[in-house]
Amino acid sequence: MQVAIVFGSAVKPDGTPSDVLKDRLKIAADVYTQGKVQKIIVSGDNRFEHYNEPEGMYNYLVDTLAIPEDDVIADFAGRRTYDTCRRAHDLWDIEKAILITQGFHLPRALFLCNQLGIESYGISATLQPYVMQDYYKFREILAIYKSIIDLYIWEPSFVGGEKEDLNLQ
Repeated sequence: MQVAIVFGSAVKPDGTPSDVLKDRLKIAADVYTQGKVQKIIVSGDNRFEHYNEPEGMYNYLVDTLAIPEDDVIADFAGRRTYDTCRRAHDLWDIEKAILITQGFHLPRALFLCNQLGIESYGISATLQPYVMQDYYKFREILAIYKSIIDLYIWEPSFVGGEKEDLNLQ
């Protein structure tokens, strides 16, 4: 496995990761330092002027967790799980990946990435109880139905882009 994909989640007003997101990034750093992956893609939303999940994720990995900046790739158009998986496959030609997210989100992330052509394995980043954990779990019930619609009924548009080489060895 050469690539880990970290799915975005909330960042605080100062741009630092929420507890949910910090746990995802800690697991990604562990996987990287153990030599299980060569690159980490951090994918999230930055549609709004003062809100940028990928930048906060990138900065936390590089500045706080000491991951080399050349090995962290920021995907600024991973607005939802579908977009992250689709862009990873279409823009970076990823065929295999370790997905890193909380346990409540992992089944949907695995389902989408596998269905979109990425042989995926997951690692749960649930390292603690979260304040809104019950809400997140309920949201996943609705989101899995949306994923089925996206894949089999009504393919959504997503932000495309130029293909990029990850320079994997």
